[in-house]
Amino acid sequence: MSELGWGRHYVAVEPTHFRVDYVINPFMDPDVQPDPALAWRQWYDMVGTLRGLGAVVDVLPQRPDAPDMVYAMNLGLGVVRPGPDGPAPHVVMSHMRYPQRRMETRSAQPWFAEHGATTSYVGRDGVGAHLEAGDAFAFGDALVVGYGPRTEELALKHLATELGVRVRGLRITHPGMYHLDLAFCPLDDRRALVCPSALDDASAAALLDLVPEPLVLTEEEALTTFCANSVVVGRTVVMPSCPDRVRAQLEAWGFEVVVVDVSEFHKGGGSIRCLTNPVDITLGRDLPLVPGGEVVLPPE
Repeated sequence: MSELGWGRHYVAVEPTHFRVDYVINPFMDPDVQPDPALAWRQWYDMVGTLRGLGAVVDVLPQRPDAPDMVYAMNLGLGVVRPGPDGPAPHVVMSHMRYPQRRMETRSAQPWFAEHGATTSYVGRDGVGAHLEAGDAFAFGDALVVGYGPRTEELALKHLATELGVRVRGLRITHPGMYHLDLAFCPLDDRRALVCPSALDDASAAALLDLVPEPLVLTEEEALTTFCANSVVVGRTVVMPSCPDRVRAQLEAWGFEVVVVDVSEFHKGGGSIRCLTNPVDITLGRDLPLVPGGEVVLPPE
């Protein structure tokens, strides 16, 4: 099997100001605050683990007024475009559904630009389509994008047209798996962790058809262990926890499982994938180019 072509270069946000100030998902409770010192140790352990596996991890400072900015996956969708002078990084900035998070992109966009990336928007400041990058993954012949709770269907057309790729939309209906990254984790070119319970019936069937060898997670496994919210570096799956059944299948497929405790960040509704944003998805290699773009939606 071919390894994922992406997942070796990440952006993360240091948890200087991580806390729970409001409720925008079922995991958040302002009466249950993370331990700041423990959160720092867990975050450093995660970053050190990824770097130890050979991944590059760039770090942004966190805005004092943006407690959720630590969930860097949702800052924007990073890709590498072919250009006349060679590969060119580009980030489609997220347009957060909830205004409590929209200030994050006002800091992230200049940082990406200063580090050599061009940037664009599908909407901003509450105007235009909502897009949250935790809903988008390169897999197979398409950018697979969840829509419903956070990302809007209209954003899929924007992505397809701007990037010139095929976008396969999946309708998310589960309130606890409000981003696709809580229910879907590509492992290599044929395999992925999949929790069909996050989606409506047509979308669940479409996703299972798309993945030749899915490791199907139960609703309980996805919600209580955050195991789909993992990252893959080569043949190593870095996970917040791993049920015995899931570990057995991953190891049978030849993956190494490394568990890193980031449980303090579960109090805000995210885990390892949410804390790390891959910016090395390469158009024309990891995502086939489609002239003009194309959107494929599940049947009504």
